[in-house]
Amino acid sequence: MIATVTLNPSLDRTVTVEELVVDEANRWTSLRRDPGGKGINVSRVIHELGGETVAYGFIGGIDGETLKHLLKQHEVPFDFTSIKGEIRSNFIITDLKTRRQTRIDAPGPHISRDELGKLIDKITHIKPKPDFLVFAGSVPPGVPDDIYRQLIEEARKSGIKTVLDSDNKWLKEGIRAKPNVIKPNVHEAEELLEVHLRDEAAIIESVKALVNRSIEVAIISRGKDGLIVANGEKILKVISPQVEVRSTVGAGDSTIAGLVLKLSQGHGIEEASRWAAAAGTAATLTPGTELCRREDVERLLPQVKVERL
Repeated sequence: MIATVTLNPSLDRTVTVEELVVDEANRWTSLRRDPGGKGINVSRVIHELGGETVAYGFIGGIDGETLKHLLKQHEVPFDFTSIKGEIRSNFIITDLKTRRQTRIDAPGPHISRDELGKLIDKITHIKPKPDFLVFAGSVPPGVPDDIYRQLIEEARKSGIKTVLDSDNKWLKEGIRAKPNVIKPNVHEAEELLEVHLRDEAAIIESVKALVNRSIEVAIISRGKDGLIVANGEKILKVISPQVEVRSTVGAGDSTIAGLVLKLSQGHGIEEASRWAAAAGTAATLTPGTELCRREDVERLLPQVKVERL
């Protein structure tokens, strides 16, 4: 079983317009609502791919109730910690003419010390013990910057493997606790390592550097160019199939889900990386925040190329 923690969940609203015109009234052609937040997305994909999962995190307000209702519709199990505030709403505007997306993300509600303590206690005593515990996404106001480091250290004491997928100060602090798996994109890796990743050779050196920091599996995602994956024994170049992209929202979360699901099932790094790339690519085929579909992942799997470097 794979558990996920989303400290800053959201109700995501995807709006499509024929053409986005600034300073004009724009009428939407479709509106979609989805449960949001990186950890929740990972749980959604794991469930879609047939794995067992539970989503943890904060929940509150009317939008929080809507998010729970949507997860129940998707049959994704959850065990949230209630807060007094309203979870954030994110908006994704898709321009059908240019096929460009504009995201408007909220910072999230303020979390009190008592609310944070309840969640920490729940995660510290998590039952049943998962194979992996995925910490993903931003951190809302009121939560310390080193929260991921704290939670990863507690998980290690219980013998639980951890995954960290965040950015900026939360990634820099969290990586100090040596999570088992991380997956920054190129920009996030540049900020983390304070280097300019100008080419593939530099990215390869960076995944080596991350593994040398006692990270069991390090991945740098390169969008349509695929993944560079490293563990203590191998470095892999994973080439994703080229597809017509409808939305990139949730592609990274789908990548994490495919990878961790297969690792939890005992597969090697090559097979897990293949599923990671297929799931991430499949997510780009769906509109807005719909994430990947299992049939698309299975169709794309044979097209993923894995090369050992």
